[in-house]
Amino acid sequence: MGRVFAILEALADARTGATLAELAVATGAPKTSLVGLLAGLTAEDGVVRDGAGRYFLGSRFLALAMRAVAGRELVALARPVLARLAEASGETAVLGALAPDADLATYLDKAESSNPIRYAVTVGERRELYCTALGKVLLAHFPRARLERYLKEVPRKRFTPETITGAKALRAELERVRREGIARTRDERGTGANALAAPVFGPDGAVVAAVLLAGPAPRMAANAAANERLVRAAADECNRLAGGAPPDGKEKTKRTETP
Repeated sequence: MGRVFAILEALADARTGATLAELAVATGAPKTSLVGLLAGLTAEDGVVRDGAGRYFLGSRFLALAMRAVAGRELVALARPVLARLAEASGETAVLGALAPDADLATYLDKAESSNPIRYAVTVGERRELYCTALGKVLLAHFPRARLERYLKEVPRKRFTPETITGAKALRAELERVRREGIARTRDERGTGANALAAPVFGPDGAVVAAVLLAGPAPRMAANAAANERLVRAAADECNRLAGGAPPDGKEKTKRTETP
């Protein structure tokens, strides 16, 4: 096990990957010992090997690392961002992510509005993906096969007349979220509440979290354009703090004045 960690540490430090010979030098292990370990790691997506014979950390370890960031470090890094967002907007700001054991969104941290009438949440609370702004951001960035499995297997309750439950309509909605870089909900899970959410990306381009802004529908509607700019800016700041970037290096967004 010690040599496995030595390999992973060496690859974490190698920006351009490493050959078998370079890993042998970095770990102090003979090539013959490393070959079997690398084969096992490669089979499990822990390590990948390119056509030139160079090894890199694989998606499995990168995903685990980013889940740890989203679950712990990102919460601390994003806390002042949420506080500024709540103060500037007058609404409740939330950092959320995909629950580790279910297709649900979970609230990681919050900065609540100071208004007496506000959107209140509990850290650790879970919500559905298909009918919440936070959930739509996460669902919109599911791999295609996982999204189709979700649409086929997960029941979708109609909480209000505005709840989108049909698979075709939901696919169209999620495509819009991916295209514009922001999710918007109006009265979808509960009457009288509107929300906006934007994605936070990890270094590998995967969505690791989302920034949510929510409040009473009349107030959110009256400040729609300003709130959208604030949410985008807060998500961009969290991206910078997390060292993240969208898959193509920039979020493809269609700026609009209507949330």
